[in-house]
Amino acid sequence: MLRIVVAKPGLDGHDRGAKVVARALRDAGHEVVYTGLHQTPEQIVETAIQEDADLVGLSVLSGAHMTLFPRLIELLAQRGAADIGVFGGGIVPEEDFAALRDLGVAMIFTPGATTTEITDWVAQYESRSTT
Repeated sequence: MLRIVVAKPGLDGHDRGAKVVARALRDAGHEVVYTGLHQTPEQIVETAIQEDADLVGLSVLSGAHMTLFPRLIELLAQRGAADIGVFGGGIVPEEDFAALRDLGVAMIFTPGATTTEITDWVAQYESRSTT
């Protein structure tokens, strides 16, 4: 079982997908903290550290993924928490995937990804991180 923080950064107010993913991860046996809407990267990192999270999942529909993911990863490193994995989903063009991976984003899910794909990936992540 992993501890996972699911967060909605920025001004985007659409959180149905984040709530569906959070519920699916809970149903798969993980401990999930959903931060709610309009979180700053600083708030998300603080929550991840306080909750002793293994993973942070960002839902980004605003197009600000190339700002929000790098900032989150930078803050995790500054706080000595670079071991917390980062994944995300939302409206992220495929041409940005490589740059995000290079920054340390473990996985990006696009619209249409199933909850099974997400929970299966998290299970694989868990098995890799515990070996």
